Amino acid sequence: MSGPTEDERLRVQQLRALRRRWLRDQELSPREPVLPPQRLGPVAAFWERFLQPGDPWRQQVHKFYQGGSFVLLRVLLPAWAITYFLKYHVRKSPHGVVVANPRIFPGDRILETGEIMPPLKDEHHRHH
Repeated sequence: MSGPTEDERLRVQQLRALRRRWLRDQELSPREPVLPPQRLGPVAAFWERFLQPGDPWRQQVHKFYQGGSFVLLRVLLPAWAITYFLKYHVRKSPHGVVVANPRIFPGDRILETGEIMPPLKDEHHRHH
């Protein structure tokens, strides 16, 4: 009894068949991988249909759109946000505050005429 028994040989044969089948199952067929259809958003779907024929002018329109969106999102909006923040949150004097008619108090000199404002008349009222 030096060799494997009949049961052991049958077991080894079954294991080899299972391994071969498993390896065959790991190979992809030309149809695989089967992925679900990609759902595009409305803008991406438009450009997908628009660029389908591949006319040169369509490519130019797409390049112009890509460049414009880059400039808008990466240059203009950040520049506007920075300007807004600096203008309304960092500056010491608020934007748009114009002193058109400065208050004039008694004793002040009016620059245009050189006249000095006289003191206010004391008004005596019955109440405090």
